[in-house]
Amino acid sequence: MIRRIILNIIMLILAFTLQVCVFPIIDVVASWPNLLLIVVSICSFIDGRDWGILYGLCAGLLLDLFYSGPFGFYTLFYINLGFVNGCFQKYYYEEYITLPLTLSVLNEMFYNLYIFLFRFLIHGKLDFGYYFLKIMLPEMIFTTVVTLFIYRLLLAVNRALKNFRPEIPSFLGRLRGNHQKGEI
Repeated sequence: MIRRIILNIIMLILAFTLQVCVFPIIDVVASWPNLLLIVVSICSFIDGRDWGILYGLCAGLLLDLFYSGPFGFYTLFYINLGFVNGCFQKYYYEEYITLPLTLSVLNEMFYNLYIFLFRFLIHGKLDFGYYFLKIMLPEMIFTTVVTLFIYRLLLAVNRALKNFRPEIPSFLGRLRGNHQKGEI
């Protein structure tokens, strides 16, 4: 369990690095998938709401430390995202892709509405149609498509870690066995 949690946090850091450092350089499209949202959503869905809150806290803090604005803006959203997606753990089946995709679309929609409401609407930028067509819709499509691949990747990693049993070298096994018998 600890290995999986550490690996998920490393994946969060990797997703953050890609999202903040690599994707803005790629100038082909106006938007790109929200990898942090995907990783927090899927990991919370698999591990439950308590771990989802932790993943949301890590992702939110990374974004809050990197971007300007009120501190805690992203943390608040991602903690709630992790909690809500973790509540769906009881419906988690490894091969069930419909619920994670639905959650991905809803998460992306709520994320963009949260950004629009507190970053644009408060400053008097009221053109929701433009924001929806140029930013929300492409990002929702990209995020949903990428969710298919990342969900499969995280499932494979989850299965591998579940089946992982560290092999103890034979001489250590003999030493441990002799020590337990009191023969050393």
